[in-house]
Amino acid sequence: MNPLREKWHNDEHTIGAWLSIPSPVTAEIIGRAGFDYACVDLQHGMVDYADALAMYQAIELGGSVPFARVTWNEPGIIGRLLDLGAGGVIIPMVNTPADAEAAVASCRYAPVGRRSVGPTRIRIGRPDYFAGADDYVLCIPMIETAEAVANIDDILSVGGIDAVYVGPSDLAVSMGVGGPGLHNDHPDFSEALATIVASCRRHGVIPGIHTNVELVARRRNEGFRLMTVLIDVPTLQGAVAAQLAEARALISA
Repeated sequence: MNPLREKWHNDEHTIGAWLSIPSPVTAEIIGRAGFDYACVDLQHGMVDYADALAMYQAIELGGSVPFARVTWNEPGIIGRLLDLGAGGVIIPMVNTPADAEAAVASCRYAPVGRRSVGPTRIRIGRPDYFAGADDYVLCIPMIETAEAVANIDDILSVGGIDAVYVGPSDLAVSMGVGGPGLHNDHPDFSEALATIVASCRRHGVIPGIHTNVELVARRRNEGFRLMTVLIDVPTLQGAVAAQLAEARALISA
């Protein structure tokens, strides 16, 4: 079973990190830090398939579950990352029940779905992968548009969805309430988050969101249980800038 399933069964929260830099070293650092999952971003990150292979190996070495944020809701793309070793797939722009059905079908073998059988790399360490694939693979559609929020109950009525993942930047832009960012104070944005969480509770789906350490307690109180709190690029930028500023201050003191 995917370790995140067990934590959710025990009413625990799961915390993850986001990897955009194509580096197995960065991935290993994150994996060894103790995050529940580490998501390799193939949509907006600087990562390709060969990078993801080495990064998944490093993430697993560290003890975290490797995720993929795929480029699109397309069976060939999703299947290839699952064969590589993704234990969870975050699928962008799922706006309708038909989109949700397509996402589930790409994540599941027949008769539930239409995923092609060929788990190349993942079965090296999991020789019985096929028999337990549905317990290991987490299907996680992204809810990131006003259309998706309006259709949320119909989307979550589709069987086989384990969690959803709110993209706050795209959601705010789609709703016309602001620009990109992890949080928006517009009441319509807060209402949309509450609508998503309430629907998840009705349908037995785990609500997830892209966030940060400053917002994580608020998101927990709002009901989210799958939360990404760190992104490699801004974390590195912030640490480098802070260290440089401190060094310059000490030199000039």
